[in-house]
Amino acid sequence: MKTANHFIHRNARSFTTLLALILIILVFSIMSPRYFKYDNLIDIINQGVVNGFLACGMTVAIITGGIDLSVGSCMAVVIVTCAELSSHGVPTPLVIPAGLLVGVVIGCINGFLVTRMKLQPFIATLGTNQIFRGLAYIISGGQPVLNMQLSLRSVFQTEIVRGVRLNMIYLLILAVIFSVILTRRRAGVYIYAIGSNVNASRMSGINVEKYLMVAYIMCSVGAAMAGMVTLARLGTGEPTAGDGFETMAIAAAAIGGTSLAGGKGAILGTILGAFTISALKIGLVVIGMDTFYQFIAIGLIIIFATYMDTLQGIVTSALSRKKHQ
Repeated sequence: MKTANHFIHRNARSFTTLLALILIILVFSIMSPRYFKYDNLIDIINQGVVNGFLACGMTVAIITGGIDLSVGSCMAVVIVTCAELSSHGVPTPLVIPAGLLVGVVIGCINGFLVTRMKLQPFIATLGTNQIFRGLAYIISGGQPVLNMQLSLRSVFQTEIVRGVRLNMIYLLILAVIFSVILTRRRAGVYIYAIGSNVNASRMSGINVEKYLMVAYIMCSVGAAMAGMVTLARLGTGEPTAGDGFETMAIAAAAIGGTSLAGGKGAILGTILGAFTISALKIGLVVIGMDTFYQFIAIGLIIIFATYMDTLQGIVTSALSRKKHQ
C-alpha cells in the first residue's frame, strides 16, 4: 500500500498529463468522428515516437538544471552517418551500434563543454547545435544520402500487428531503461540532487561533473534513436532532418511535469507529453484547421505548463511556511 501511494505521489503530474491527453482525444472525437478510429489513434502514437525518444533524453538534461538545444542536429548527424554506412554496404547489425556511438560521442562533447569548460548548457548546446548541423551537411555533401539497405529500415519499421511497429517497442524499452536509471539507481538520485541544488550536491561529495556527463550522454542517445527511427521512415539520409525538433522535445518534457528549473521530472510524464502533442497536432489536422496554428498551440502549451510548475512551487512554498509557523 505504501509503495502504491509513493508511486501515485511521485507521478501525480504524469496522471494530470494523462487526463489532459484523454480530454484532448475526447474533444476531438466529438468534433470529428474520424478522430476516434483505430488507424488515427495508432497514427498519434506513431507521430509521437520520434519526439518521445528526443524528449526522454531532454528530460534527463533538464532535470540536472540544464538543457540540450543540439538534439535536432544530433539526429541529423546520426541519420547521415548511418545512411552513409548503410549505402556503402556496412551490415545493419554494425550500423545501429555505430549510430548509438555517434550519440554517445556527441553527448560527451556537450558534457565536456558544460563540466570542464564551465559553459552554461544553453550557450554550449546552442553552439554545438550549429556545429553538428554543419557536420551533417559535410558528411552528406549537402545532399540526401540514398541507396540505404532495406534491412536497416525493417529493423525499425516492421509491423508487429496492424499499425504497431517495432520502433514503438524500442521507445517503450528506452523509456523503461531511463526511468529505472532515474528512480532505481544511484546515478538517478544524483542527477535529481544536482538539479535541485548543485552546490549542496558538490559539498555532499557527489561527483557533479561525472553525473552531468552521464545526463548529456543519455540525452544524445535518445536523439540517436530518434535519428535512426527517422532514417528508417524516410528511407534517405536527410541532413536537414531534426531542424527545430528540440522545441517539441522541451514541450513534451514540460507538459509531462519536468521542471525547467531542474530537480523534478519523470519519464512517464514525458512520454505522455509527447503523445499529447501529437494528439493535438493530428486533431487540428482532422478538424481542418491550418497547420500553422499548431505552432501557436504548442507555444501556449509550453507557457501554460511552465506557469503551472511555477504556481505549484509557490503553493508548496506557502504551505511549507504555514506548516512551520
